[in-house]
Amino acid sequence: MFETYEFLVLAMLGSFILLIFSGFPVAWVLAGLAIVFSVVGVLSSQYLDWDTYYMTDWRIYGTVIQRIYAQMSNWVLVALPMFIFMGLMLERSGVAERLMINFVNLFGRFRGGLGVAVILIGILFAASTGIVGASVVLLAMLSMPVMLEQKYSPSFASGIVASSGTLGILIPPSIMLIIMADQLSLSVGNLFMGALMPGLLLGSLYIVYVILTAIFNPKVCHPPLDLPPISKELVWSTVKAVFPPLALILSVLGSIFMGIVSPTEAAGVGAFGATLLAILNKRFNLTMLAEVCRKTTITTAFVFGIFLGATAFAVVLRTLGGDEFISSLLQSIPLPPSGIIIVILLIAFVAGFFLDWLEISLILLPLVGPVVVALDFNLVWFVVLFALALQTSFLTPPVGFSLFYLKGVAPPGVTTMHIYKGVIPFILLQLLAVLLVFFFPDLVLWLPKVIYG
Repeated sequence: MFETYEFLVLAMLGSFILLIFSGFPVAWVLAGLAIVFSVVGVLSSQYLDWDTYYMTDWRIYGTVIQRIYAQMSNWVLVALPMFIFMGLMLERSGVAERLMINFVNLFGRFRGGLGVAVILIGILFAASTGIVGASVVLLAMLSMPVMLEQKYSPSFASGIVASSGTLGILIPPSIMLIIMADQLSLSVGNLFMGALMPGLLLGSLYIVYVILTAIFNPKVCHPPLDLPPISKELVWSTVKAVFPPLALILSVLGSIFMGIVSPTEAAGVGAFGATLLAILNKRFNLTMLAEVCRKTTITTAFVFGIFLGATAFAVVLRTLGGDEFISSLLQSIPLPPSGIIIVILLIAFVAGFFLDWLEISLILLPLVGPVVVALDFNLVWFVVLFALALQTSFLTPPVGFSLFYLKGVAPPGVTTMHIYKGVIPFILLQLLAVLLVFFFPDLVLWLPKVIYG
């Protein structure tokens, strides 16, 4: 039989799930439920003598305010707007266009080569921006018309673009990893290093899939016939196109991994580096700077709006006894510890069909984190696993944001059904990456051990 506080916890979680489908902004849903259930909890404790754990008076609002203030004064989160600025500035810098032209000329002559070129650019762009929306839109605008012109299947081309763009949420510097590190008080540097190899592994799986598909199902892709011959000039031009984003990646990630700067300071280095690339490519002007700053402000406000609503929601849920309820519920599952981890990952995967990664990270991750620690698993390994599972949320309908981004800029003739069919193999590859990291933890733990001992 459930205790009173458990009914309130279930009611709060159930109300959130139902209201998500109402169309109200998520930030307002989270904050509104926090207010409603704090009132319900206090009144039920005072007048009905219900057991609501620690919510016995109106001091809960003081706790909420203190937590929100602590979040907003968190030094780590200062990195978010600067990484967002870096991604948006790099999108306008012209670097990706040069990469696309040179990669297509060099790799596009091989069957499936255009797809491999797009994935390679997606990996480089992911390690330079960390913003999925910017990556998907830019890759779609640059590569989709070329692939369709070369008789690539619309589904195949859509799957390549959408999945390559989502690599930015896993390969460092990743906004998602920064937020996850903050939620569980982990080192951002450790988490970045732990996610690097799984991110590159996932990109490699994409490339292998494209090559095998080109071999065994050649109808879905055709090599271009009008490319210039391979020459020293072409190879050198490609190297020069790769150098700027590679230098930016090394300046940001290298400075973090070598302990020269903190992730927040590295974000400033990245923002400056992206601006410098735009200047060197003669793309920089005051109008472009103003637009990048405006989009940075809007995106940051959106993220922090959800962040503050989720903070209030989490404080009230925990005060009602949500931590104890979730912990006892998971640990009562008749499975070994590894089975409980699988259940958590399945919950995250299914939740990704209906919720954005941000809500899942801010609500579910802090609840299951203590359970993972109690089961004696490495928290960095688990968070990377969790991030891999959440990455699928960008590709799974009905709320896969990469699908929306792609559909918004896809050429005429590319339908929603083409996009849905195209991403299915890549979702399966993401799940394969989850399994590989689950059974081979050193894919996550080896690099942090080498760097930090």
